[in-house]
Amino acid sequence: MSSPTPAAVKAWLLDLQSRIVAALEEVDGKPFVRDAWERPEGGGGVSRVTEEGNVLERGGVNFSHVTGANLPPSAAAGRPELAGRAWEAMGVSLVLHPRNPYAPTVHMNVRFFTTTAEGQQPVWWFGGGMDLTPYYGNEGDTRHFHQSCRAALAPFGDDLHARFKKWCDEYFYLKHRKEPRGVGGIFFDDFNAPGFDASYAMMQSVGDSFIGAYLPILRARKDQPYGERERDFQAYRRGRYVEFNLVFDRGTLFGLQSGGRTEAILMSMPPIVKWRYDWKPDEGSAEAALYTDFLVHRDWLAT
Repeated sequence: MSSPTPAAVKAWLLDLQSRIVAALEEVDGKPFVRDAWERPEGGGGVSRVTEEGNVLERGGVNFSHVTGANLPPSAAAGRPELAGRAWEAMGVSLVLHPRNPYAPTVHMNVRFFTTTAEGQQPVWWFGGGMDLTPYYGNEGDTRHFHQSCRAALAPFGDDLHARFKKWCDEYFYLKHRKEPRGVGGIFFDDFNAPGFDASYAMMQSVGDSFIGAYLPILRARKDQPYGERERDFQAYRRGRYVEFNLVFDRGTLFGLQSGGRTEAILMSMPPIVKWRYDWKPDEGSAEAALYTDFLVHRDWLAT
């Protein structure tokens, strides 16, 4: 089995961050602010953030590389035997909230963990994925996103896409609402079985596929006409995003539990959000179609 090379992973992650930011700046026309930060307990990162852009109401593409003496509970959830080990984590995480309600919110992250304990071999793994959260569903956009996810995983095994899609559907699910957060994508964690080189290559393929998966959708929807009705529904549905990130998201919990930079962790929150008591969309409306046609677990690539 090949050995982990954290320095190579870090260099690639920083390059991925730069490439994604450059592509987004080209679409939006407004530069991302660069904010480097240090973590007193060890490590730091670079946040690349835009607010009130021409296309993106808020967007963040964050790199972090942090270390600690005791692995936080959220990171050890799948492997309780590793709790308390010294650890090192690095990754790129992004969330984009376009202004146009017809342009979906998107999330992507790729990350690498390694843990050490005296007298024992390091235990390492990769995690990540991407998922799409539309406010007004578009079947063509959804199909394109899922096709991109499948293509990214295809070289690494015929079974990976089905496994990681199911994992995404189950993970990005608001249990208290009994509804998916969006139309899904892929999600994986604790991935190391093929060895370091193959696992690393798979994570790279996922990260590299993001621009092609999302930017064609953003370009197609960013100038679509909309009104106050659509903006109001977008703000209401964004509330679900907040609920998931604060209640369930392991990345958010890990960042807060590990003493990460709060501003960087919470950049995933949308800038304008609304909640209403027991609101229901009008039957037969475009808003109702989101629930009946898109917030359902289905095979988007079935012919």
